[in-house]
Amino acid sequence: MEEVFTTGKNRLSSSIGRWAGVGPYYAMFPISFAFDIVEKYCPPQGAVLDPFAGRGSSVYAASATERFGCGIEINKVGWVYGSAKLSPAPVDQVLARNEEIDALSNTISKNEIDSLPAFFQHCFTIPVLKYLLSMRHNLDWENNQTDRTLVAITLIYLHGAKEKSLSNQMRQGKSMSQEYSIKWWQDHNSLPLDINPAKFMEQRIRWRYAKGVLVGHPSRVYLGNSSSELEKIKHSVAIGEIPKFDLLFTSPPYFNVTSYYYDQWLRLWLLGEGAIPTKSGGEWQNGFWSKSGYIELLEDIFSKSAELLKSTAKIYIRTDAREFTKKTTLEALKRTFPYKKMEVIPAPLSKSSQTALYGDKSKKPGEIDIYLC
Repeated sequence: MEEVFTTGKNRLSSSIGRWAGVGPYYAMFPISFAFDIVEKYCPPQGAVLDPFAGRGSSVYAASATERFGCGIEINKVGWVYGSAKLSPAPVDQVLARNEEIDALSNTISKNEIDSLPAFFQHCFTIPVLKYLLSMRHNLDWENNQTDRTLVAITLIYLHGAKEKSLSNQMRQGKSMSQEYSIKWWQDHNSLPLDINPAKFMEQRIRWRYAKGVLVGHPSRVYLGNSSSELEKIKHSVAIGEIPKFDLLFTSPPYFNVTSYYYDQWLRLWLLGEGAIPTKSGGEWQNGFWSKSGYIELLEDIFSKSAELLKSTAKIYIRTDAREFTKKTTLEALKRTFPYKKMEVIPAPLSKSSQTALYGDKSKKPGEIDIYLC
């Protein structure tokens, strides 16, 4: 049996490690952290619940270590990542679909390209834009695992360093604003590279599959609002379809830090959202700026999660060390789990910290871990 997980460059030498990092996502768990917590606090063959799953690292770690993982994610980008890496479609099907999308790109008209905001012509070459528009029109990623796997891998490389992505130069983890990007590209005389998008993606697909895929315990990530999805999971637990959980392991969105939706606007565009980014498309799409709404969110999700846990279950929460988020989280946990012992553990600030906003060099208070047993 291969080593479950290794850190650094060595992790890419295994199938588990190579798929674990799919894909770039703001405020993501470090992969090694997810594996450490799952193995330490969830018994073998146990079950892990994550109602704020992000790109599904906790669920993936559970599956890879022969545990049952169950997550919920409301952002389409995170859900696509999590679902695809848990059960990638066969590589030959993904490669064939890539060729089909490339062939269908010939049907994309000049008028459709010209109707897009100017950002897109600055960000991508015309062949790449045709390929991406063909994906938007023809992939059924919500229902088809082959399409979901192809778009998940494409989302990884949609933007980033120009030598390593389909786009002009742009940060990989966060979609920058259209106006800022165009100005930066013009100031630096930066143009997107002339590449064949289907060939580019074929190479990335083959690399992703070169070591194999995860063969772990069947696990799942649901797309939707945690409040309503937890009610559905409660029914599944009641009828014995899935077990009660041994570990609640999650990181709720932080109060007033960023808009998780806006940060991924370009990837969401590829998944069918509008071509002009917005922060006001829905209540979850803002930066969680309402204090009362934030308190209500944590109270609701923690209490509904508690109904799905075994009496012996452990709870492990990573959150923001800033006062309001920390205080709200601690109080919600105390009210939900009054009979459990609580420990607060300072978490080292890393490059992937949820409070380390791009371009913001000010000192951050870091994060904390809250453990209840």
